[in-house]
Amino acid sequence: MRIKIYHLYPDLLNLYGDRGNIECMRKRLIWRGIDAEVIMHTCDDGKLDLSDADIVFIGGGSDREQKIVCDKLLEQRKEIKEYVENNGTLVAVCGGYQLLGKYYKLHDETIEGLDILDIFTEQGKKRLIGNIVLEPDFIEGNIVGFENHGGRTYIGNHKPLGKVVYGYGNDEKTGYEGVVYKNVVATYLHGPLLPKNPKLCDYILTNALKRKYTDFKGLTPLGDELEEIANGYIVNRFKK
Repeated sequence: MRIKIYHLYPDLLNLYGDRGNIECMRKRLIWRGIDAEVIMHTCDDGKLDLSDADIVFIGGGSDREQKIVCDKLLEQRKEIKEYVENNGTLVAVCGGYQLLGKYYKLHDETIEGLDILDIFTEQGKKRLIGNIVLEPDFIEGNIVGFENHGGRTYIGNHKPLGKVVYGYGNDEKTGYEGVVYKNVVATYLHGPLLPKNPKLCDYILTNALKRKYTDFKGLTPLGDELEEIANGYIVNRFKK
């Protein structure tokens, strides 16, 4: 088995060690004897071709970098939307999360989004910064991470990634964070996200493998004792 991971615009979108999410996915595949190839698609590359993509990752960046990337992604919106609607696995963090929506309204301009998710973002008066703990309903345990965003994202009827038990989340008010849609996981959690949350990482990998291989029987377990200790430390420190 072989999985291709497309990392979109790592030259601009790589805040808070988001690149570590790519390495986490790659390693957890290789440790199970599954080949993993990472393709870096930068601003200097040409048209984006997702015909052989199994996982697409979009990281976080500043408002300026987001606008540069969005201008490029808008040219390829149709292909990205078709990939998502065809159950392609996509992981988007912070700026990448915001770009999947209809728009991100700043104080002095509005960044048009890809309109893949029925969400929108508006800039708030203060940044929402700090550790965060979520309770998901599709995997066991808690999801932990670090958030730092000025935007408030409103997700409408979309399923959230999890309920906030510590931290701010999407908009500081509703008590939920992120979005799960088809095989899309979109979130504000940096950290990086996946090394701290091996169950979430395996959920993402499983979705990609199921889509590609009809005879896929499931991932073999890994020894995640250290990862679970790190996750549990954050949960016990911040969860009330």
